Amino acid sequence: MTNKTASKSTEKSTSKSVSDSFRTISYDPLWKKLVDAKLNKSELAEKAGIGRGTITRMGKNEPVGLDVILKICNYLNCGIEDVVEIFPKQ
Repeated sequence: MTNKTASKSTEKSTSKSVSDSFRTISYDPLWKKLVDAKLNKSELAEKAGIGRGTITRMGKNEPVGLDVILKICNYLNCGIEDVVEIFPKQ
């Protein structure tokens, strides 16, 4: 077995997909913050400079990049805990 093959085999056995993880993501804090700020998701996407597809993924509690979270935090002048929470899967 070559080093390339060995490393690919190791990657496959150690990497986990998001659905296999023991924790899950929720953007409920963000949606509550938007209600308080009287903003909708489309306005957030436009004003924070993120795509609507990203907002759709967030609506499904799918992971997004930290650069997206940073843009949202910068626009809303808040911390990451005001946007996302991570908790154990039930």
